[in-house]
Amino acid sequence: MLSLTALMGFLLLSGGAAPAYAAVPVVPSYTVTLTAYNAVPAQTDSSPLETASGAYSNPEVVAARSPDLAGTLPFGTIIEIDGSSASSTDTCGYDVVAPHIGYRVIADTMNAHYTDRVDVLLPTNADYTTADKGKRNAAQVLGVCSGVTVRVVGYVAINRIPKTQAALAALVTGDTSTPLALQY
Repeated sequence: MLSLTALMGFLLLSGGAAPAYAAVPVVPSYTVTLTAYNAVPAQTDSSPLETASGAYSNPEVVAARSPDLAGTLPFGTIIEIDGSSASSTDTCGYDVVAPHIGYRVIADTMNAHYTDRVDVLLPTNADYTTADKGKRNAAQVLGVCSGVTVRVVGYVAINRIPKTQAALAALVTGDTSTPLALQY
């Protein structure tokens, strides 16, 4: 145990008090193409309600990643998606569907021909009416967004994925009223 005299000597020799700043942990981030899908056989496989990880296909919290990202975004990775830097094109409707995206857990994988891509699972009943294209599903409205930033904000066991955005956000923000613990 350090004595008060030793501590004072250390502070004097080191130039005084500890620095006024603390190191901020580096959060891994990736620039990807963002797309969306629905849990239907035409967009998944013959088991649309089960992801590649074995988790339930929950459109509130699930995302898929292209196979080339399996090493950096393994199943259970919690991501935050920032579409503010997405290329502004006619094919990207991020601003319209952003309220449906929130935090996501990587629990599914995409077809092998896709690279550097994250695909968010969206509800089939979330429709938008756009002036130029009429009524469309949220996945269609999102379209293809290039230059989206995905940040890793934590990890959760696949069998402990929260069922709602609110519960997933509580994990990420450290809300202690939630019974699940954020795993790193």
